[in-house]
Amino acid sequence: MRAPLSIIIPTLNAEAGLAATLEALMEGLSAGLIREVIVSDGGSGDRTLDIADEAGCVIVTGAASRGGQLARGAAAAQGEWFLFLHADTILEPGWSAKVSAHLKTGQAGYFRLRFDATGFGPRWVAGWANVRSRIFGLPYGDQGLLVSLSAYRSTGGYREIPLMEDVAIARALRGQLRGIPCDAVTSWERYERAGWLKRGGRNLMTLLRYFLGASPERLAESYRK
Repeated sequence: MRAPLSIIIPTLNAEAGLAATLEALMEGLSAGLIREVIVSDGGSGDRTLDIADEAGCVIVTGAASRGGQLARGAAAAQGEWFLFLHADTILEPGWSAKVSAHLKTGQAGYFRLRFDATGFGPRWVAGWANVRSRIFGLPYGDQGLLVSLSAYRSTGGYREIPLMEDVAIARALRGQLRGIPCDAVTSWERYERAGWLKRGGRNLMTLLRYFLGASPERLAESYRK
């Protein structure tokens, strides 16, 4: 029986964190869980593709757009289950056993968010993300997304939009998402540069504007500013 899981990682100049992300996945190979790791690149100019190639990843390329990159990765995948994972997110040891157990439920899943930093800011942002996921069924992309091929297809897959692609698919999977009791540890650098509370507040405002009907294109323009 072939391994069930295709892992899909969107990248753009991700050399700083990609090697550690891939190293954490190795236990899934030993457990016979991973069929392939697909790196969907958006035009990296650093060593991202060298790192992916050295690790034996399948590489697909195209225009930079996280939603489009995720969709292209899924189109190339051969597994019966997909795990979408950011390039700066590291799954904690023991993740493969917990994912294997979750596959038996048939439900889509996501991980608990944790940052590789300490203090009030990281705890507050991660805590809100985990509450939002559990109560409202809205995990973001840095929490990963585990979904069966059939469920993914039923949603229409990731949309090629510049922002909120993770929220769009989470809404399409409403009622099917369950938390996996495992931490996804992600980089603190973006929040540290912008300020923990400032960036967390901006993310919340962006989510509210999306629910009120603002287009992903307009939200992306505001977000970049």
